[in-house]
Amino acid sequence: MAHDKRLRAAYAAFEPTRAYPLAEAVKLIKANARAKFDETVELAINLGIDPRHADQMVRGLVNLPNGTGKTLRVAVFARGAKAEEAAAAGADVVGAEDLAEKVQGGEIGFDRCIATPDMMALVGRLGKILGPRGLMPNPKLGTVTMDVKGAVTAAKSGQVEFRAEKAGIVHAGVGKASFSEEKLLENIRAFVDAIQKAKPAGAKGTYMLKAALSSTMGPGVRVDAASLAG
Repeated sequence: MAHDKRLRAAYAAFEPTRAYPLAEAVKLIKANARAKFDETVELAINLGIDPRHADQMVRGLVNLPNGTGKTLRVAVFARGAKAEEAAAAGADVVGAEDLAEKVQGGEIGFDRCIATPDMMALVGRLGKILGPRGLMPNPKLGTVTMDVKGAVTAAKSGQVEFRAEKAGIVHAGVGKASFSEEKLLENIRAFVDAIQKAKPAGAKGTYMLKAALSSTMGPGVRVDAASLAG
């Protein structure tokens, strides 16, 4: 009941059908994030693409300047010196066949998966498990690499992976409600810039159609898509 009352009060604070300038939307989200925990702020953007076509897929990684406020658990498939490098860089789980056995047994206690190129024959067998969870290492995303130290450090310091879903929507957590408005705006603009740079050649017409900002327990606020690049 308390949550319902809080949500009704939040909706009363703005016009649900109005698209607000980004800075104003951030103010509204922060003002209405009243849960007893530090809520995640998420941005969702409807893109003018059809991701069913390979030439219109939008996917990538972006380093948010102020981090996400959340520390990712990182797994690394590597052997020998590279396994030691991964562990020293702060990877939470490091292994080879032993790690593959854990994954096959349903033990997936990580949010990002990195692998050295020589491990991909082993990791490839886990595709049916890791793929649907968005955890399959990919060279285009820098998660199949010999620079495991750099990949682990980036993942731990606020790197966000994005991928357009079937309806052409791309979304990500861009910080916490406790972040200052300035830090949230910096993160959002970094995320939007990465989406702009990932625009596929096959995309025609308006690229960023609609956008919305929300917090974990709060309502969504429509954002004027034109204000995202400002």
